[in-house]
Amino acid sequence: MYYVELLLVGLVWGCTYAMMALGLTLVYGLLRILHVAQATVFTLGAYVGLLVANHAGSLAAAFVAAALAAGALGPVIYRLVYQPILDKPPFVALVASIGVLIAMEDGFRLIFGPYGLSFAKNTWFTTAYSFAGMTLNLVQIWMVVAALVLLSVFAVFASRTRAGVAWRATVSDPPMAEGFGVSVTGVRYLAFFIASVLAGIAGVLVGLLNNLVEPGMGAVISYKGLAIIVLGGLGNVPGTLVASLVLGVVESYGTVFLDKVMDRDAIAFLFLIIVLMIRPQGLLGKAG
Repeated sequence: MYYVELLLVGLVWGCTYAMMALGLTLVYGLLRILHVAQATVFTLGAYVGLLVANHAGSLAAAFVAAALAAGALGPVIYRLVYQPILDKPPFVALVASIGVLIAMEDGFRLIFGPYGLSFAKNTWFTTAYSFAGMTLNLVQIWMVVAALVLLSVFAVFASRTRAGVAWRATVSDPPMAEGFGVSVTGVRYLAFFIASVLAGIAGVLVGLLNNLVEPGMGAVISYKGLAIIVLGGLGNVPGTLVASLVLGVVESYGTVFLDKVMDRDAIAFLFLIIVLMIRPQGLLGKAG
C-alpha cells in the first residue's frame, strides 16, 4: 500500500507539472518560443492565491484570484516582450524571456520581501481523509481535483470549440489558418491567457503543497516544464501530459530509493538525460 501511495503522490505532482508544461507547449507550438518567463506567471499566481486565501480564508477564492491575475499577465508579456521581436531569431525571444524572469523575481523580492510566506490556515494541511487504506490531506485533494478539472476543460476546449479548432489549425499551418479567416494574433493572445491561467493555478497548488511561497519558486519548476516538453516531443500536447505524469511518478519513487544520492530536482533531470539518450525525439515525438 505504501508504494500505491507513492504512485498517487507522483501522479498528483505530475498533474501539477502538466498544468505548467502544457502552457509552455501551447506557446512553443504557436511561436516556437521557449517561454521561460512563464515562471514569473506561476509565482504571481502563488502570491495572489496566498494573499487571498489568508485574507478570505477560502481556497476557491484563492484559485479564482490567482487564475485572473496570472491570466492577465500572460497576454501583457506577449504584447510587450514577444510581439515586437517575432521576426527575430528564436534566441532573441529566449534572452528576452530570461530577462523578464530575472526582473520580475527581483520585483517580487522588493514587494513581498526576500523570505517565503506561508498559508495561515493550518487545518488545510492537517485535515486528512482516508480511503482504500490511503490518507490524503485537504491540500492534496485540492491538487487532484483542480488538475483533473482544468486538464479536462482544456481537452474539451481543444477538441470541441471553435477557438480550440482555430488554435490547432494555427499550430499546424498559420498561413492556411489565416486564409480561412482565423485571427492568428487573437489565437496567440488566447494561448498566452490559457497558458498563464494554468501556470497561476499550478503556482497556488505548489505553494500549498510546500506551504511556502517565495520569489524564486517558479524557476526550478519552469525548467522542469521545459524538460517535460522536450521529453514529450516539442509541441506535442499528448506527449507533454504523458511526460508530466511519468516524471511525477519517477520523482516520487526516486525520492525514496535515491534520497541519499540526489534530491527530487536532480532525479528529474537525470531521468530527462536517460530518456533523451534512448529516444532523442522524446517519449511521443516523431523521429527525424
